[in-house]
Amino acid sequence: MHAQRASLKGKTVLVRGKVVKFLAGIMDRNWLHLRDGSGSADKGDNDLTVTTRQTAVVGDVVTVKATVGVDRDFGAGYVYGVILEDAQVEK
Repeated sequence: MHAQRASLKGKTVLVRGKVVKFLAGIMDRNWLHLRDGSGSADKGDNDLTVTTRQTAVVGDVVTVKATVGVDRDFGAGYVYGVILEDAQVEK
């Protein structure tokens, strides 16, 4: 996803991955961190951040349908080269 971020900006995508982190109620949304098997830990591009109104549990394998955001800066240290926003989450 990170490698194709420019061409995916503003598009709706489907991504399936494992929830490795869940943070509730930050800036009026829930934040998921997914690992979908792409990217690498060495490059720091193996984690996809997702915003949603829904919940998930660490360890869940989910499919998200979301809009790709690029170079988003929410302030307070929340800066993302790529982010999946307003996701619909299905288990």
